[in-house]
Amino acid sequence: MPKLTLLSQTPFKIELPKEVLNNKRHLTAEEIKVLKENRNISSDPSWNNVWVCNEEGLFDPSLILQSEFMGWVVIGSLRPASLKFHDLELKTGIYKSVLKNVKVGDDCVIHNVGFIENYRLENRVMLFNVQEMSCTSHSKFGEGILKADEEEKNRIWIGVGNENGERSVLPFTDMIPSDAYLWSRYREDKELMARFIELTEYGNKRDVATFGVVEDDAVIKNCTLLKDAKIGRCSYIKGAFKLKNITVLSSEDEPSQIGEGVELVNGIMGYGCHVFYQAVAVRFVMGRNCQLKYGARLLNSVLGDNSTVSCCELLNNLIFPFHEQHHNSSFLIAATIQGQSNIASAATIGSNHNSRSPDGEMLAGRGFWPGLCSDFKYDSRFASFVLVAKGSYQNELNITYPFSLLAPSSKDCTVHIIPGYWFLYNMYAVVRNKYKFISRDKRVVKVQHIETNPLAPDTIQEVVSSIHRIIELTGRYLKLPAELCKKMTESNPRPSVLEKFRAKAVLAKGEDLLQVAKDYLHQNSDAKFLLTDDRCQKRYGAVIYKPAQGYREYRRIVKYFAADSLIDWAKSIGKSCLSVKDLLELNDTVPLYSKWVNAGGQVIAEDLVFELFNQIKSGKINKWEEVHAFYDKCQESYGLYKARYSLSLLEYLYSRPLSAFTPDIYQDIMYDVAYVSVNMFESSISSRDKDYTDFFRSITFRNKEEMEAVLGKINDSSFLKDLKRATDNFNTDLQKMFQNLILQE
Repeated sequence: MPKLTLLSQTPFKIELPKEVLNNKRHLTAEEIKVLKENRNISSDPSWNNVWVCNEEGLFDPSLILQSEFMGWVVIGSLRPASLKFHDLELKTGIYKSVLKNVKVGDDCVIHNVGFIENYRLENRVMLFNVQEMSCTSHSKFGEGILKADEEEKNRIWIGVGNENGERSVLPFTDMIPSDAYLWSRYREDKELMARFIELTEYGNKRDVATFGVVEDDAVIKNCTLLKDAKIGRCSYIKGAFKLKNITVLSSEDEPSQIGEGVELVNGIMGYGCHVFYQAVAVRFVMGRNCQLKYGARLLNSVLGDNSTVSCCELLNNLIFPFHEQHHNSSFLIAATIQGQSNIASAATIGSNHNSRSPDGEMLAGRGFWPGLCSDFKYDSRFASFVLVAKGSYQNELNITYPFSLLAPSSKDCTVHIIPGYWFLYNMYAVVRNKYKFISRDKRVVKVQHIETNPLAPDTIQEVVSSIHRIIELTGRYLKLPAELCKKMTESNPRPSVLEKFRAKAVLAKGEDLLQVAKDYLHQNSDAKFLLTDDRCQKRYGAVIYKPAQGYREYRRIVKYFAADSLIDWAKSIGKSCLSVKDLLELNDTVPLYSKWVNAGGQVIAEDLVFELFNQIKSGKINKWEEVHAFYDKCQESYGLYKARYSLSLLEYLYSRPLSAFTPDIYQDIMYDVAYVSVNMFESSISSRDKDYTDFFRSITFRNKEEMEAVLGKINDSSFLKDLKRATDNFNTDLQKMFQNLILQE
């Protein structure tokens, strides 16, 4: 209940930070008289608790009306002027407001602020119709730090990835998804976990009392409560309901905005973010250029840069950049989603209490795209760019095939998978993804490195793993009894070839069987048969459709990635064509990293991640700023390491060392890569052309003219024009790069 203290029994005492008094003075008798005439009052009858600008002509007491000063108040330049933001224009000054222990900067507007305590307002700040602004001495502004004498239980943790809290991370102002990912995934390293806490506490002056901050040119109007808030420069806050223990990062180049009915508690809002229309966020970190709106709920989660979330619920998630989820009936709970994802309406993705162990979780590679009304049983894992058909998936899933289509079976409890589906039927989406995310990246300052190319080391290593898995399963297929093999064969244009390889498979084991299966896939790439993979779904497994076609496309795409990486590397060293000597030197002098991690959007070699951990544990790295510098260093060498990785991929595909490559092999590589390049463009044209030629796409239009007015003309597509130029340039670079390799003697 409220505590009553009689003011007459409390002697007036002023304690204020000396740094706020620079270039300030006490009021003159004439200024005090004007203030009193304007019906202002002070808790100190002598008005010695008020300091104003010391420069002549820069303090006009007539601009303060019907206000009350408590504790101490320091006022900067106050002169007749007005501030205008959008349609709101107000005179500078302090009107009908109550201030306690507040420093006011130059040329500020404070109108109808019911109560503001322990804040520092910088210059040209506008406050209009705010019920309460206050800051406690123990505020952390959303960060997971402690003040002097506070117990460990007082820390604010964010329980990402799992509802049991065992993947929790501490928020801090500069946190990016890479930090949250490394902190949340390598939990077995207790020493590293302890050091992460120390990095977060670095520079924390526990004994220093805090004060709220509103930086230059911020506008706050029609708000109910701001408590323990740090508001960045050029922020615009209107109609917010509750902002408590938060930091709003904002700048002139990347202004942040908060709108009507918003409630933000215990979190950090990144530069250039927009939070509107009754959205709620509690225990959160939002990256740069994110949008949270239309009643969305973001709880115990880290949301990566360039993400848009509306209407839905997100709880206990770690979400990498470029996440899209804007449907009222969808939710996402206890998941790590590795970016460039799109969650459809009515997708109910949440943890299940399906055992006596802690709640389950989900891990999905980038490009995760579940269809309408999809739901999954936890624990589940998905490779990159898995397209999930509408359905209810009743068992745990482990989908290891990237760029695949996953669908439920209507006949039994298996799931059906088409490996490499995107390359076979939806190449337009692959190509568009490569460019659309770049164009949507509106960040001015890019701290978090983001790999936007669908074909990168993280996805290619999954492709290589899938190639090996298809070979392994094909070996099992060739060993099946005749009747069962026939049942698993949909069409076989070369029956004699199949029988020849089945006879070889009967006698083969281990590596020999793998080679037989690999040779069969190469020589019978048009065959359509089925494979079963028991690792993809608990209890019932999966049926793999078109494995030979998927295998062929996977191999081609690996070659494309290798050539693309080598072209980029050659350009970086000022070469348009490469020689055998160049490749052998690259192969011999640059370390090979064959395992890669998508760490928050940045693809980093796993060995380098462990090197970072060692530097943190040894004390060589002591603050997050130095961790981010390590990320930058990794990114600088990323192209070089990709090129070296590409050579190892080519050695894997051709089962021989680089020194044994012949001109014919380089010719084969170039042909396959050129095929993929041209196919990307032609498939994109074909996919877009369907919008104009398919009968059912036209039935809602009265005529062709109306359709073109709504959809535009296909020849006017800027994306396809840009893609045509990019394809021509790539093919030219490809021929130049390989010409010396093919012509070698």
